[in-house]
Amino acid sequence: MEKDNNKKTGGSLGLFTPEMIQALAPNEVFVFGSNLGGFHAGGAARAAHHHFGAVWGQGVGLQGQSYAIPTMQGGTETIKPYVDEFIAFAQSRPDLFFYVTRIGCGIAGFIDEDIAPLFSAALALDNVALPKSFYDILTK
Repeated sequence: MEKDNNKKTGGSLGLFTPEMIQALAPNEVFVFGSNLGGFHAGGAARAAHHHFGAVWGQGVGLQGQSYAIPTMQGGTETIKPYVDEFIAFAQSRPDLFFYVTRIGCGIAGFIDEDIAPLFSAALALDNVALPKSFYDILTK
């Protein structure tokens, strides 16, 4: 049964992922789109590398206060397994709060309508904030 996102309490930055994140509480994680090689040179990946502990050369998973989801290797069908892995990880870590950025909607060239459906299961999680654009697509 899906929970209504309006009943979530959100993290220190609110119910939805802000457009810009400059600081996180110790238990919060910045979720960003990456490439499999972990070359965090642009967009949210660059911010993750410079501010939230993303490791150069690691393209998947938790690293510092960031979590990488590869988005540059093909279509949405190649991204979905990584999103599913992230959702399972978030379910296993209720002690952490995850801010999902608009992964894939920058350098990778996808649009919100392509990526948001991959995160539908995240609506049921109290410890995951999605971009408002993803939430609006998932709840219309």
